[in-house]
Amino acid sequence: MSTTQKGIAVDARPKRQATAKNIASMKGGTPIVCLTAYITPMAARLDKHCDLLLVGDSVGMVLYGMDSTLGVDLDTMIRHGRAVCRGAEQALVVIDLPFGTYEESKEQAFRNAARALSETGAGAVKLEGGREMAETVSFLSNRGIPVLGHVGLMPQSVHAHGGYGARGRSVDEWQPIIDDAIAIAEAGAFAVVLEGVAEPLARKVTEAVQCPVIGIGASNACDGQILVTEDMLGLFAINPKFVKRFAEIGRDIEDAIGGYADEVRKRSFPAEEHTYKMRGSNS
Repeated sequence: MSTTQKGIAVDARPKRQATAKNIASMKGGTPIVCLTAYITPMAARLDKHCDLLLVGDSVGMVLYGMDSTLGVDLDTMIRHGRAVCRGAEQALVVIDLPFGTYEESKEQAFRNAARALSETGAGAVKLEGGREMAETVSFLSNRGIPVLGHVGLMPQSVHAHGGYGARGRSVDEWQPIIDDAIAIAEAGAFAVVLEGVAEPLARKVTEAVQCPVIGIGASNACDGQILVTEDMLGLFAINPKFVKRFAEIGRDIEDAIGGYADEVRKRSFPAEEHTYKMRGSNS
């Protein structure tokens, strides 16, 4: 059904925003497309292409120049969550619970998750952790808060695990990660992010759990993929092994700024077409 406004056909059907249940139903089907988002205009551009937008605590590193995600607080996540929800009409918006906001107890996790959802309009939260977080995931899920899990390489635990190196690169490391994914899925997570693991392990994890597994640095054996948007657009000089650059926006930005600076110094910008004239004057 469509209507016409000023001769232009407009789809009058209300847009349906994806839910956690929609994402859960995509297990084993068309791969799930996910990217990070932190601001309204970027969210609006990503929305038409993505099934899920993650307001990641990676915002601390991407936008604020932090060395890790550990310094990000809940107020920051809520501020950026609101911005992303203003730009998203179709994709499910998931907001990261930052370090220190859910590990203490399941009650702490519920309070902060409920605040994050109610103050942003997001449709789910994400938290890191395996078997030790299963009780918390169950507690949240049973109280109406959809949870996206995160196992494998977990950035919030980077100090405990000695860095950002890939996990599961030897077979004796596999079972704990598989057990973590199973525990989180059985606790009620609608999907699980699997980060930084070898391809055979990613395949094993994806086969072992009933919910979708969304990979980042975990091969195309997963049910979907997520990347930090700014990484895949080429905004940073450092390029992780698992990232493919689909553009070189960073280089384009530098070229554009260089062109602007050159024209300003030559006084060729602003030109006549960029300059206001007096009213009633033709010159």
